[in-house]
Amino acid sequence: MIDIKFLRENPDIVKQNIKNKFQDKKLALVDEVIELDKAARKAKGDADALRANRNKLSKQIGGCFARGERDKAEELKTQVAAQGEELEELEKKEAELNQKVLDIMMVIPNIIDPSVPIGKDDSENVERERFGEPAVPDFEIPYHTEIMERLSGIDLDAARKVAGNGFYYLIGDIARLHSAVISYARDFMIDRGFTYCIPPYMIRSNVVSGVMSFAEMDAMMYKIEGEDLFLIGTSEHSMIGKFIDTMLKEEDLPYALTSYSPCFRKEKGAHGIEERGVYRIHQFEKQEMIVVCKPEESKIWFDKLWKNTVDFFRTLDIPVRTLECCSGDLADLKVKSVDVEAWSPRQKKYFEVGSCSNLSDAQARRLKIRVSGKDGKYFAHTLNNTVVAPPRMLIAFLENNLEADGRVRIPEALRPYMGNKEYIG
Repeated sequence: MIDIKFLRENPDIVKQNIKNKFQDKKLALVDEVIELDKAARKAKGDADALRANRNKLSKQIGGCFARGERDKAEELKTQVAAQGEELEELEKKEAELNQKVLDIMMVIPNIIDPSVPIGKDDSENVERERFGEPAVPDFEIPYHTEIMERLSGIDLDAARKVAGNGFYYLIGDIARLHSAVISYARDFMIDRGFTYCIPPYMIRSNVVSGVMSFAEMDAMMYKIEGEDLFLIGTSEHSMIGKFIDTMLKEEDLPYALTSYSPCFRKEKGAHGIEERGVYRIHQFEKQEMIVVCKPEESKIWFDKLWKNTVDFFRTLDIPVRTLECCSGDLADLKVKSVDVEAWSPRQKKYFEVGSCSNLSDAQARRLKIRVSGKDGKYFAHTLNNTVVAPPRMLIAFLENNLEADGRVRIPEALRPYMGNKEYIG
């Protein structure tokens, strides 16, 4: 959410930003919110003036009684009472107008970084850099669930009976591999100076609306019936929520945290939930990283975060590339985002395994995450990035480490978490 003062003073910049994100239907909201904000500020000014006058009259009432001017005192009391009713109406009007302003500001997109390429959707994202040489072996690579089934490592049929499509049972060495990747990711991030955290797996609605847009919430979140609680779609939500309504000390920044959690997603409107695959599913586990920092440091942290994911995948011998998300592919709260994609030898193309985002002060403004510094108070900047999210990541892992005889090679970095095995299968 952008600053209403910035919008008020720079409506043309906000409108151009909306055009750059190909959301022209929101252009009229800029002028509408300016008028509503003007009316809200007038209502506040009128209320403040009336409140001051009431206080002045109230003080005069006591003086009238002291001087025996009872009739004048009663007349003033009548005026105070009448102004009290008027004040109540003004306060109600101000609150209603402020709520309308807030509702509109919540859907006006954040100002994107000047470096973001302009494009309508993910088809216009721009490749930045490749890491590792993508290779295609001289033997056929089966579909990832077939590799898992040959290793007695997955049961989708049973999961479908128990929970429906988009769920799975991981078994044996594949289940162990899944846990090993998560454990390795945890230690990898701790070694890079991040503090490990296990957060709540449910969050309240005020946290949900603070960390994401309403459209994202509707497409992703599972709500707990009868409770003001949602299952998290990523631990970033509860990790940023940890700082809700706090005044942080500037000298304590940055907060660099890495968190483990299960994640739950409706995937509403998503296409291609494969009945035999684990690419897009309703339940998975993830190691995440988040940073809360000073505004002038967020660009530096952004590059650090996506590089962590690249380095992690390269230690597992998986070629990756980074993809700059274009303006139309950015969620409304994001100012800049880079996807990390892993190489699929079977498909001979890259696919997404993580996403790094800089949200500037958008989440902090919504959640009231403020910083007290030597030059005053300000909103913090927040960033997040995926370290790893199996089982999707296992697709890349199995394809890139599959041997011709059907075994799967375990890269050296992961062997301590797999009982020092060199292969599974």
